[in-house]
Formats: sequence, C-alpha cells, structure tokens
Amino acid sequence: MTGEVAVVGAGMHPWGKWGRSFVEYGTKAARAALADAGLDWPDIESVVGANTVRCGYPGQVAGATFARALGWQGARVTSVYAACASGARAIDAARAQILSGMAETVLVVGADAAPKGFFAPSGGDRPDDPDWLRFRVLGATNPAYFALWARRRIAVYGDTPEDFAAVKVKNAAAGAANRHARYRSPVTAEEVAASPVVADPLRLLDICATSDGAAALVLSSVEFARRHGVADPVRIRAVSSVSPAHPQAALDLPDIATDSAVVSGPAAGPFRPSIARAAYEEAGIGPEDLSLAEVYDLSTALELEWYEDLGLCGAGEGAKLLREGATSLGGRIPVNPSGGLASFGEAVPAQAIAQVCELTQQLRGRAGDRQVAGARVGITANQGLFGHGSSVIAVR
Repeated sequence: MTGEVAVVGAGMHPWGKWGRSFVEYGTKAARAALADAGLDWPDIESVVGANTVRCGYPGQVAGATFARALGWQGARVTSVYAACASGARAIDAARAQILSGMAETVLVVGADAAPKGFFAPSGGDRPDDPDWLRFRVLGATNPAYFALWARRRIAVYGDTPEDFAAVKVKNAAAGAANRHARYRSPVTAEEVAASPVVADPLRLLDICATSDGAAALVLSSVEFARRHGVADPVRIRAVSSVSPAHPQAALDLPDIATDSAVVSGPAAGPFRPSIARAAYEEAGIGPEDLSLAEVYDLSTALELEWYEDLGLCGAGEGAKLLREGATSLGGRIPVNPSGGLASFGEAVPAQAIAQVCELTQQLRGRAGDRQVAGARVGITANQGLFGHGSSVIAVR
C-alpha cells in the first residue's frame, strides 16, 4: 500500500450537448467541488487537468487552462492525457503530489465538448498512428469495434441481444435518478430492440453517445481533511495503471496484431483483468469486499465483459450475474449506479473523474434514490486508447 488521500470535494457540470466551451463546463465543476469541500480557490496548492485533445490548443494544457479560468493564484499546474483514462491518470498525478508532500490540496478537473457522432482521428495522413491506421486499414469505427466484442461474447459464451438490452434497461433506470445525467428516462427492452442497428448485433441504444460535460474533485491529505472537520473522509486507497502484455488472444483496437516483437514471456493474463488486479493488490482487498463498481460501458456488451474482468464472476458468467439482478440497484454488487456512459455519454477527460464523484457520493451516503445501502468500498475501471488501463478504489 502506498498510502491514502482524502476526497474532500466533488462537483460536476451536467452532461448533454450544450454547445459551449469545455472551459466553461470545467470551471463550473471545479467551483462546485470547491464549494463541496468548503474551500476557497486560493486554498488550492495544485491543479491537475485532464486534457481535452480535440478542442484546440488550450485543451492541451488543461491544468493551466482551468487555473487561468479560475483566476491565477500561483498554484502548481499539471496536464495529463491518457485518452479515456485521462481522468484516472489525473487523479493519480494529484495523489502522487499529495503523498510526496509537494501539495496538500489538489484540484482535479476534466471537461469536454465532444463532436457529434462517433470519435474519429483528425485529418491528415499519420501512418505511425495506430488509431489512424485502424480507420484506414480496417475501417473500424468505435461502434464496429464494440460490435466485434459483442459478437465474440455471443460466439464464446452464448450471450444474446436480449442480455445486452438488459444492461441498457438497468443503467437507464439508474440514470433517470441522476440529475447530472444526459438521458434521464427509463428504457424498455422493447425500445432497445426497436432502435436502429448501428453495428450488428448492437443497436443505437446499446452504444453510448458523445457528450459535453465536466467533473472535478478536491483531493487532500487525510490529515488536512481531519484538520478541517472531516473525521471520516472518503479516501482513495489505490489507483492502478497498467498496459497490455503480449501475446494477446483477442484484438484490442487500435492494436491490430496479437503478437509483439518484444516479449518477456507469457502474459500473466489478459489486459483488462490486469487493470483491476493491480488495484486490488495495492488496496489490499478483493472483489468480495466491493460495495459497488463504476465501469466503462462504451456498449452494453462491454459492461458484461467488465463484470468478469473485475472478478465479480467467472469468465462467461456476466450475463448470468445480470439476469440474477446482482448488478442492479438493490442487488449484491450494483454496477454503474450513476447510470454509466449509457446515461451520460462520453466526455472523455471527465468520465473517469465522474466515476469517482459517484463513488464519493455513494460512500458518503448521499446518492439519493441511487444509494447503495451500506456502501463502504467502490471501484472504477477504465480503458484508454493506446494501452492506458486505470482503476480507482475508494473506501470509507
């Protein structure tokens, strides 16, 4: 164990398509987190921003961008990019600063103003960019990639489109109770089945949207939190950071090969399970200790994959766990009680931070109609493009 840091503030800007600057969204989320922490902006010693790559130059220096928007006050600034895992990596950078004694209070911010439709590389020829290559060589958009994994689950485990639809129904029910979610209406299995096919077997309601949104956290040392009247703060106990190991048995885009020129030996296991395993090892807990999980549900089928990757059940048993109601609100291990990306959509630099905001409210007992009874331990899981795997474990 490397030590714990306290979450003293959590704030969000609602997800949607607002047509404004990501800086506006992030600044509002940051101010909400500061208010939640009972701190003023000058009390913050460091700002870590999760980068917004598509939004032009200011997004490449997100730490300074948000510090400037809040008003220069001399804080240390750091910017982090790890694709969809950017928020978790920003949290880890903040944690490192606190545990090393470089700062006692750190503001972590992620925000995005996403393009309409699925994400695609920007223009120009870049044959050394694996993301550009998977579009040019394979023609594999994100929905096509999600569909390949869904097809694999059908072929290997016998999952059905009805199982995938049940994930959307579950998450939509939770999202309907979340004031920050973009989509706040319950969805039926019949509505999922009636939505257009995007990439067989996945339909429109099986796939998450792209969204605008923001999330922010104020982290501090545990001692600082207690000095400021929080006797039992939510604490981040682990943040894992892993990359894939070769050989891989299944394609994991944008990689389009299952072997490597440099191999140190057989991999200990597949990539995604290694993300949670590293977090469990650092935190000194196991999946049996969890109260809830927030996972990266780019598609309904991928959520089922995460059940297995987190060790909530055995390989191929994700759909069974879902059918039993174990991952629903009120079940043994609720997954995505926030509503997940199914209810929010992707705001890339913000989504891993938003997951920790949800853990924070759940562990505080302040999640309202989404509250997981007796929540004490929560985990998040994210997979960022180009081999970024991240997981956060929070406890109370």
